[in-house]
Amino acid sequence: MKQDDITILKEIQKNTQMAMTTIDALLDKSTDNEFTTSLSKQSLGYAKIHNDAVEKLVEEGSGTYRNNQINDIMLRGSVHMGTLTNISTSHLAEMMIAGSNRGLTNMYKAVKHNASAQDMSVELAREFMDFEEKNIERLKEYL
Repeated sequence: MKQDDITILKEIQKNTQMAMTTIDALLDKSTDNEFTTSLSKQSLGYAKIHNDAVEKLVEEGSGTYRNNQINDIMLRGSVHMGTLTNISTSHLAEMMIAGSNRGLTNMYKAVKHNASAQDMSVELAREFMDFEEKNIERLKEYL
């Protein structure tokens, strides 16, 4: 596996992990059952893509992305600060949309800057980007 493939797969792993952590933090804040169910389903989708990336990295004997606990604490803290004064469903959806947009941007950059990556990792990156775009469209219903 080329280094470009490894970079893309680790970026997928990083972005899906951040999304799952954010959803986990937001689930405690939401009082809207429909929105909570939607977020839970999104988390399952992120988990599938995350596991696919990890599986490909492990198959090739490449190291996986390691999220350090400081980043995790900072992310959870950021979610907590963002919801201190507003836990409306609209605001939570807006936070998720902003995160998905960051994930899309990171993925587009990773694919563009790793042009020699093979179809397998680029395919998974495109699956992730499609998933993010669909999530944004679904979340717009809650704005």
